[in-house]
Amino acid sequence: MSQAEQTETADAIQPQPQPEYVRAAAVVATSSGSDYRVDIRAGRHPLAADEPESVGGADTAPTPVGLLLSALGSCTAITLRMYAQRKQWPLPEVRVHLAYEKGPDRAFRITRRIELTGDLDDDRRARLLEIADRTPVTRAVRGEVPIVPAPERPGRHNSVPRPAATEGTQSS
Repeated sequence: MSQAEQTETADAIQPQPQPEYVRAAAVVATSSGSDYRVDIRAGRHPLAADEPESVGGADTAPTPVGLLLSALGSCTAITLRMYAQRKQWPLPEVRVHLAYEKGPDRAFRITRRIELTGDLDDDRRARLLEIADRTPVTRAVRGEVPIVPAPERPGRHNSVPRPAATEGTQSS
């Protein structure tokens, strides 16, 4: 076996390093007290969420679904404006209309309508709508981004309970 083949074989056997993730955004949501209000810190920006009075909240802030739609709409508008600026396409305004709809059998869906203002031909409009389907928040909402437990921080404990081992089972 040649030196190159030996190195290639050894590399195939060795565990490959996992790609390192770099934090792109961070949010802390804190609920305290007996009401449903949640104080949110997104970077250095304070936000809040609440529920309407009809379900026991105080209606002091958008609902969590309202915040989700806000994230989706703002990400769509920002991404399209960035793309148009890079291409030097005339796009003075992007308006994104979103709704969270309940259907039969407990089904839900989000509808999105995008209005593009500017002197854009059909090909450019079509391209911008393609881009809208690949924004980071669109991909997350569609389930393309996994949600995984964060590592525990020293001196703190995760509040998410881990499944208890039952008698007769082995843990690995």
